Amino acid sequence: MSVEITLRVPTAEDGSGVHHLIGRCPPLDTNSMYCNLLQCAHFAETSVAAVMGNELVGFISGYIIPGREDTLFIWQVAVGEKARGQGLAGKMLAHIVDRERCASVRFMETTITEDNEASWALFTGFAQRREAEMSRSVMFDRERHFGGDHASELLVRIGPFGGLAAVRAAG
Repeated sequence: MSVEITLRVPTAEDGSGVHHLIGRCPPLDTNSMYCNLLQCAHFAETSVAAVMGNELVGFISGYIIPGREDTLFIWQVAVGEKARGQGLAGKMLAHIVDRERCASVRFMETTITEDNEASWALFTGFAQRREAEMSRSVMFDRERHFGGDHASELLVRIGPFGGLAAVRAAG
């Protein structure tokens, strides 16, 4: 018997759990716990927590890019070992995009390193399900931005796609 996973808006009380979850999800970069608290508090409406029983098993942090109300930037996607293999990350992306707060969102952006196969599969699948174009370009270069200490981060842009507003207009 499997335990149901609930998707919800995170709260500041989730910050510590998010910090520990991300720490258990290599190759994700860990941020300070304070950063995770801010993600859960200030960016709650554009982030999602996945809970199985009383355990946080998934988290996506995102935000509307300032001055670009039509673009949601996805910062990090974390799925704990217990919840893998169920399509949870894709469900969490859809959960955020389909919220009232994201009614004007037509584009999703994120950055992915060239070798992160799981992230490429996740975002390619999201683009296909939304019947949207997907492009990529270098956003942060290994040498120019990271001083050689981190792989280049490729900007992935998906869209335009229909969100809640498009569904309402069609209905």
